[in-house]
Amino acid sequence: MSIKSPGKSFREAVNSNSPLAVLGVINAYSALQATKLGAKAIYLSGSGVASASYGLPDLGIVGLEDVLIDVRRITSRVETPLLVDVDTGFGGAFNIARTIKELIKAEAAACHIEDQVAQKRCGHRPNKELVSIAEMTDRLKAALDARTDENFVIMARTDAHAMEGQQKALERALAYEAAGADMIFAEAVHTLQEYQEYTKALKVPVLANITEFGKTPYFTQSELASVGIKLVLYPLSANRAMNKAAVEVFNSIIKNGHQKDVLDIMQTREELYQMLDYYEFENKLEQLFAKDKK
Repeated sequence: MSIKSPGKSFREAVNSNSPLAVLGVINAYSALQATKLGAKAIYLSGSGVASASYGLPDLGIVGLEDVLIDVRRITSRVETPLLVDVDTGFGGAFNIARTIKELIKAEAAACHIEDQVAQKRCGHRPNKELVSIAEMTDRLKAALDARTDENFVIMARTDAHAMEGQQKALERALAYEAAGADMIFAEAVHTLQEYQEYTKALKVPVLANITEFGKTPYFTQSELASVGIKLVLYPLSANRAMNKAAVEVFNSIIKNGHQKDVLDIMQTREELYQMLDYYEFENKLEQLFAKDKK
């Protein structure tokens, strides 16, 4: 494990940035890209794991081990603190406890657990169903009790705004804070005023999810900072761009019989090598085996 707790690094990033931009990554390479470009925190989406790693929709189909594979790959390559989406915790109290312990072993910095039923839906889709406040606080208690690193961040996500309205969502957020949640993820909020109601009511940091093509407008970081938001999440922005670029390349090759028309949207070989530190690895090989050439 890293000398400094990843959770501590995440907390420090939240405290020293107003707000902290959390960039969504789908694999170790995109985590490396985000890190080298200056990201202070990164995020692994459950939807991203389902779609990018398994070609499945975000409907609670993937499990803990599926997520851990990508977590381990990311944390083995970068030390940027990683926030992980664990949906509803992957089961009952003992499953939730295992989730927390395994994430800490895998060197994740934080996770968020939500108040939807186990057969969950994407947070920006209709017909979501929620568990009771009591059941969600039990989830949080199980998570907090299992924490083997006190700095590991356990964030509570509430999907109540869309289903129960703002006041009920605030009641839930306050209950989750009282249960010990380190931070609150307010999903599918519509206005800056509503975000401000969260930040005024709560003592813990609040995260705004600025996902594309969803229920929440594209508020800027400065706008969100003005109403007290401490973290701004971009869960799949880069992934959406990658997916569209891939479709354009595949279409061009299929239709035209070559890729020459889409070279301008491709990363060059040299750009890839620079991002991967390829030459450092190659030089290390030369040093290791130089004696064999004599």
